[in-house]
Amino acid sequence: MDAEAARLLRRLLAEQPTAALATLHKGEPAVSMVPFVLPAGGAELIIHVSGLATHTRDMQDHPRVALLVTADAGGPWPPQALPRVSLTADARSLPRDSAEAEAARAAYLARFPESAQTFELGDFGLVALRPVAARLVAGFGRAYSLVGEALQAWLLDTPG
Repeated sequence: MDAEAARLLRRLLAEQPTAALATLHKGEPAVSMVPFVLPAGGAELIIHVSGLATHTRDMQDHPRVALLVTADAGGPWPPQALPRVSLTADARSLPRDSAEAEAARAAYLARFPESAQTFELGDFGLVALRPVAARLVAGFGRAYSLVGEALQAWLLDTPG
């Protein structure tokens, strides 16, 4: 992948506040919207979800999920060439009082300070999404698949 495409697609994860989250619900695909953050220097995306939400129960039953982050429509590209990042990831709940959860909470609140009140609710928890594969589209003829070390390097924003 060329450096320009890598930056464009990495910027989507840094700038877009929401993603489409696909889970398996009673054997059928289900899609919902979730705010997310990729902490600086991290390789896992963090979401904050209610235990009452269907997608939270789905992730507990079937941890393999998919996440789609797209550029805003109406940019300099036609809809078919909309830059996007599609990730296959494994979801895991972060233990509420762990150091890992505290770091994730700080990163999430830095991006979404208006969410502070939901951290006071007992049914909300943090979930880390560890990408295992990615499909990156930077426009027509500019599609890339990443797995393993190449995916980790791109998520960490280090030369691959």
